[in-house]
Amino acid sequence: MIKRNSPPENRAGATFSDRPRNPTRPAPKKAPTNRIRQSPPPKTKGGAEISRVKFSTRFTAWRRHHRAMAIDSLVRLLRTPFASLMTWAVIAIALSLPVALYVFLSNAQLVSSHWDGSAQISLYLKASVSDADGRALSQRLEMQDRIAETHYLSKDQALAEFKEFSGFGDALNYLDDNPLPAVIIVRPASGTLHDQESLVQSLDALPEVDEAQLDLAWVKRLYHIMELSQRMVTALGLLLSLAVLLVVGNTIRLAIENRRQEIVVIKLIGATNAFVRRPFLYTGIWYGLGGGLLAWVLINGSLIWLDTPVRALASAYASDFRLVGLGMRDSILLLLSSTLFGWLGAWLAVGRHLGRVEPR
Repeated sequence: MIKRNSPPENRAGATFSDRPRNPTRPAPKKAPTNRIRQSPPPKTKGGAEISRVKFSTRFTAWRRHHRAMAIDSLVRLLRTPFASLMTWAVIAIALSLPVALYVFLSNAQLVSSHWDGSAQISLYLKASVSDADGRALSQRLEMQDRIAETHYLSKDQALAEFKEFSGFGDALNYLDDNPLPAVIIVRPASGTLHDQESLVQSLDALPEVDEAQLDLAWVKRLYHIMELSQRMVTALGLLLSLAVLLVVGNTIRLAIENRRQEIVVIKLIGATNAFVRRPFLYTGIWYGLGGGLLAWVLINGSLIWLDTPVRALASAYASDFRLVGLGMRDSILLLLSSTLFGWLGAWLAVGRHLGRVEPR
């Protein structure tokens, strides 16, 4: 009896009948049990989610960058003290000239106010007006709003004053009677020519007044000189302000050229023009502020230097006049104007030359 051969066993004890029927198809591999399956991230409705930055955070970053740029621009100027000092000196000289003329004009107006800044009106009373009536008229006129002050001179006082200042005292002693009338000296409250002319006309119409006299010629000359001086100061200030803009603009242009490579690199990584412009604007602000401070020092130093001879000259004319410098308001206005001119010059220079510096 022939026995059917049984399938051979392999070394592990499994028979060939245990193998898969399709030898070309590999058996599926089982995933290891120790691996943790991760669930896919949840999908958002709008795709990628954009994170929003709070306004307070953006404002803090903006303020921090402004502070850093202001400090950095000042440090850059102090690293080159000689070049910065030359620029500050040019700006200071350009600002000092109109400001010095303004101070001179203010002192001239102060001197003219000491000379009774408004003209005096002389009222020559009629010969029939008595001393008591003349004094009463002087008191009534002083109560008017258009009149600041009155001073009554009787006939005898007018003659004594004429003898003292005319030099004909001996000749006047031979006169039989006093030919001079009583006079009321009126100082108007308003300093304008139109108000003074209208006041003279109204005073001339008084029944006690024989003639009202106002020397308008020198008053008109004085006001015309003051007006011309004010316009000259304004014109010179505008011209020299333009010079400050040009000086700051040219300095900022050179700074842009020196930092061209740095600007190109910053723009390559996405910096905006406002970001690049910021340090140059602060540089212009420091230039303007430094020039204003130096101009303030020059003007006040010059006034201190001139104060002694001016007081000596004033004492020779029995006056206690002293030079008046820049007050608090004028000093602040000078510093603010110089800072504004520096910022404006830097802004014009950066706006013109920064666009030419672009990465290629």
